[in-house]
Amino acid sequence: MSHLPAALSQAWEPFVLVIGLLLIGHVAAKDGLFVAAGAKLAGLRGGPRTLFVAMMLLVAMVTAVLNLDTAVVFLTPVLLHTARARRVPEAPFLYGAIFMSNSASLLFFGSNLTNILVFSHAGVTGAHFASVMAPAWLTSVVLTIAVVGVVHHRHLRGTASLEVAVAPRFIVGPGVAGVVGATLAMLTMSQPALAVLAVALSVISYDVAVRHRLALTPLIRSANLPVVAGLFVLAVSVSVVSRQWHLSEHLLAAASPWRTALVGTVAANVVNNLPAAVLLSSTLPAHPYHLLLGLNLGPNLSVTGALSSVLWLRVARREGATPSVVTFTKVGAVVTIVTIGVACLVL
Repeated sequence: MSHLPAALSQAWEPFVLVIGLLLIGHVAAKDGLFVAAGAKLAGLRGGPRTLFVAMMLLVAMVTAVLNLDTAVVFLTPVLLHTARARRVPEAPFLYGAIFMSNSASLLFFGSNLTNILVFSHAGVTGAHFASVMAPAWLTSVVLTIAVVGVVHHRHLRGTASLEVAVAPRFIVGPGVAGVVGATLAMLTMSQPALAVLAVALSVISYDVAVRHRLALTPLIRSANLPVVAGLFVLAVSVSVVSRQWHLSEHLLAAASPWRTALVGTVAANVVNNLPAAVLLSSTLPAHPYHLLLGLNLGPNLSVTGALSSVLWLRVARREGATPSVVTFTKVGAVVTIVTIGVACLVL
């Protein structure tokens, strides 16, 4: 039990942060931010390739600022609806949504829970973290677009209809204020969780008091509170075990950057990247940034590697898509190998 306080100290912040970001994402979605951005890009002239690249860049930016789970939940429907409206095959957009969400989760602390789990007590500011990770993030984004585009090149041939529905007018509201506030907190603070949660509660309070718009049940559903709570308990439990048996030291002691990334990849796909992050970082490893390459990019190998993939499956099926686990693994294996290999070189 002596390891429980340390485990709680490591685990609480990332889960508080992701709840705050998901809540901000919910308000931004109610403001029409994601639908408006999708509609703007859907109106771009050009063929399916142009549309695909534009949509992937949108996913990358939302992932970086508002967390990969937020991007998956709110942008997967936007990408599917856009592809259908432009009368182009939806497969590149469907799989691109999840692969890009994982690949683009390297830039900020809040982009992925694993980032904070690994750096929970490192005293690194968000700006420094972003400056180190920026080359690997940019490389991963570009390579993910390239790999998914090449694999689905037949679906991205030809022309796309420009007869798209007109999106409701977007009005700058509390959702945008929340996005700006969260971004500033993640860039300037080494432990931004409470600040981001405060921003989320502020924009929600404004929306409830002034607009009378938000309801409790949709908020809980958007934040995936039961799932997050379950993962928190799992993370704390794994952290206690890891500290008791000094597992992170045994697995990563004297490991090279490449081996560190490989261990992170394997662990993420065996036990999911969140418990893997706790397991491998109860003591800060020698190469924490390379560990995150494995933990963040590695889950593109299997649908069990990250919470984002589970959420993606649920949302895609709800929207009438038919995602295939086999296709995910076949394409994801290429995405994983290429992005981790090149990212290790540029980090």
